[in-house]
Parts: sequence; structure tokens; C-alpha cells
Amino acid sequence: MANRRQFLVQSVGGFAGFLAIDSIFARAARAAVQAPASGAVRTLVVVNFQGGNDGLNTLVPYGDPTYYSVRPTINIPQDQVVKLDSMLGLHPQLGALKPLYDQQRIAIMQGVHYPNPNLSHFRSTEIWQTAAPEKYVDTGWAGRYLDAQGKGQQPNLFAGVAVGPVLPKLMVAERTDVPTISDPRAFKFNGTRGEQAAADNILGGDGYKYPFQSPYLQLVQDVESHAHAAANELPHLVSGYKAAVEYPKTPFAQGLNLIAGVVNANVGTKVFYISLGSFDTHVGQRNQQDRLLDQFSAGIAAFYQDLAAHNVDSNVLTMTFSEFGRRVQENANRGTDHGTAAPMFLIGGNAKGGIYGDHPSLTDLDYGNLKWHTDFRSVYATVLERWLGIGSVPILGSQFETLTVV
Repeated sequence: MANRRQFLVQSVGGFAGFLAIDSIFARAARAAVQAPASGAVRTLVVVNFQGGNDGLNTLVPYGDPTYYSVRPTINIPQDQVVKLDSMLGLHPQLGALKPLYDQQRIAIMQGVHYPNPNLSHFRSTEIWQTAAPEKYVDTGWAGRYLDAQGKGQQPNLFAGVAVGPVLPKLMVAERTDVPTISDPRAFKFNGTRGEQAAADNILGGDGYKYPFQSPYLQLVQDVESHAHAAANELPHLVSGYKAAVEYPKTPFAQGLNLIAGVVNANVGTKVFYISLGSFDTHVGQRNQQDRLLDQFSAGIAAFYQDLAAHNVDSNVLTMTFSEFGRRVQENANRGTDHGTAAPMFLIGGNAKGGIYGDHPSLTDLDYGNLKWHTDFRSVYATVLERWLGIGSVPILGSQFETLTVV
């Protein structure tokens, strides 16, 4: 039998003739918008590098001659590397992050992955988003966190927010619904006015009838009656916010701008999700990855400058992840194929800046792939316990070592 997780929150979208039940705003809309939170709210921003970002050209082992021998055409020349120490440096397109690194506000964890790596985009993405490599589960790790932290409290419509058109598995929960928002001005029912009016009539009980029966009809009627109010509320919540810097005109940076507005509204949002991609660079890697890393660093630099101008930068911790890294050796198409271990970044908040963990060997490989040494769930456990202030075992299912990066 279908359950409430099928009511994925989708920017109040979904009317097109008949109501698309699995894409309507869902039960989140029935929750009243919570009053602004009192005091500072610690917030986590999760950035998904979709497609499998190449870690070796992100955190570059420029001091290792093997790097240049296995990547003769796609390497980052030493004189272009943004050097962090005598062995490692950042991709030149990440140069906008160097001031934050110098302020010890960026922690970089090397060699992160999980046991028995899966190199399928779909399955590995699901593993990272559910934190369950050994089994299939219905909820995401952030969704389980939102359920746990909101237990016994008045529902908050904006406890979690996904920036984009689709709710990621990471934010799917049992009891907490998460809106997906691309633009507060478009946070409403999609479709024509005629379609919306017809839906209003049907759901309002004005004599219109569905051509089917469903146990969810009453729920949908309740949803519709609250969805308009919730959709109208968000623009008012962020209306007083004005960016202190000019954000780049990329979708990623504009998404961060939206997040900054919700952060400043102080409505108690705990987790944001935003993605950037695709990093699936099998062919012509340099052009594609260079462009995306530039978008990332320029967006994050503007984001933290803006947050600092509003005195909330210490309340926002940003974490990056990608479903996997790339193979060590470049392929014949001046690209790289699916690999394993890669770095993760923690930015802002109370991250303890620096580089953590040994860089994986470029010669002692696992069938051409880097050998990982840090389980990504240790990073999650660290963020949950040391930043969000909640026990990680009920959320992750086991105890994982916490790290000193936060």
C-alpha cells in the first residue's frame, strides 16, 4: 500500500488536468509556518557535486610526480595550483576559496568513501544520501535527522529546504515534509489558472468529483486548503532580506542567494540541500570540471561574504559530497572514469580549518582506484553530533568515529 513518502514535496506543483498526487505539495503544506526562531539557529548546507567529481583535480597532489605521469593531458600544472602546502593545493578555479582557507574556515577531508564501493551513479548516490551502503532504505539521513530533532515539537514547514525542482532522497523523511524551492516568486501551484481553479473546485468540494477513489482524497483536500497560505508566506519571510554582495548569475549561486534569504528570515531551517553538476567527466574533463568548480567557488565566496555582512556566517556550515571520485589514470578521451575515494569540504560554521587524513597513494591502488580510509558516515556523525547537536546512532544506524574537523 502506498504511504506518505510518496507525497514528495514539489514546490506546490502537480496540477495538470487531474491532480498528480505524488508531486503535490503534500502534507508539509498542512503545517502552519512556524514563528521565527529565537536566537541563533545552527544550519547545515549540503552541496551535492552530482556525477562524481574528480578529487585529484580538486585537491591536487602537485608534489607527487606520479600525478603528472598518470595524467599527462588533464593535470593541473604546478604553477597554476593554489598551493596549500608543499604537496597539496586547490584547483585554480577554487582560488576564490583561498581567503576562507587562510582564515582556517575550510576543513578538507581526504580519502573519503565507504566499504565495497559501488560505481553506479544511481546506487552510489542513494548510498550517500541514505547513509546505508549495505541495504536499501526509504528515508535519507538528513530526513531522519529532521524527524528526530522535530519529534514532539510543533511542525515547521521550513525545517528543511531543498533548492531545486526535485526532492532528493537525502531529505525524504517519515514525519517531516521538505519543500523544494527554486524561486520564492514561483513557490506556488504550477499550471494554468484554469487548471488551478478546477483543482480548487474539486478539492473544495464544490460538486466536482474525482474519477477514482483513494484513501488520500481527504488528505489532498486538506493539503490544498493550506498550500496557498504556505506558498504566499515564503516571499513575505524573505522580503526583508537584501543581499550585501552581488551573487554570480549562475543557478548555483542564485540558489545560495535564496538560502541566505531563508537563513536571515530565521525560521528555524536546519538543513538545506543544493546540487551542482554534472561532474561526470568521461570526455574533455578540464573544460567541464573547470567551469563547475568556478561556479562552486564563486558562489560559496559570495555566500559567506553575504552571510558575514548579516552577522550569521558563524551559524552556517556547508558540507560537500559527490557519489564517488574518478580513477587515477586519465582515459583516452582526456577524461576520467568512475572511481572511488575523494575529498569532502566543510566550510564556515565552526569548521576547524586544514587538511585532514593522508592523501591516498597514487601507486598502491585498488584495481586502478584510490584506496579510501575515512568512512563518509564518520563525517556525517561529526556534523550531526558536533554541529547539529544530536546523537548520530539512531540516524546512521551504528556508531561511527567522530572527527576533529568540527
